[in-house]
Amino acid sequence: MHYEEREKVNHLIEHLKDGEAGFLAAAEDALSPELKDVLMGYATQRAEFAEALQLLVEESGDKAEYTGTLGGAIHRGWINLKAALAKRTDLAILEECETAEDFTIAAYNKAQEGGLLEITESLVEEQATHIRQAHDEIKRLRDALRES
Repeated sequence: MHYEEREKVNHLIEHLKDGEAGFLAAAEDALSPELKDVLMGYATQRAEFAEALQLLVEESGDKAEYTGTLGGAIHRGWINLKAALAKRTDLAILEECETAEDFTIAAYNKAQEGGLLEITESLVEEQATHIRQAHDEIKRLRDALRES
């Protein structure tokens, strides 16, 4: 794996680890048991996605990232989650999750620019599809709470 590709993949791993931590925090503070389950599922998904990318990097003989970032501008959506949690409403939690997912989608879009190796590209595209689906589900849940 060449340097640029490794950096792209490791950046995605950081986003996924941040997403995992963010969804875990959101699930912990969600009021609805159903929402807790959904958010825990997304936390698990992000952990699995990160693990798959880590394996890909390591199989190429490179060093993979194993932690997320704490305060980078790209991840400020999860930082805002803590402020929203003070309101302790499921709507506020979903709004912040959606914002964070926007950043994750942007990271995947950027990683796909300029191309990747064939095996990396197919995995990243598959993950991006699932992340977009998660974003849409979070948005649907948010809209349903706004309407109720």
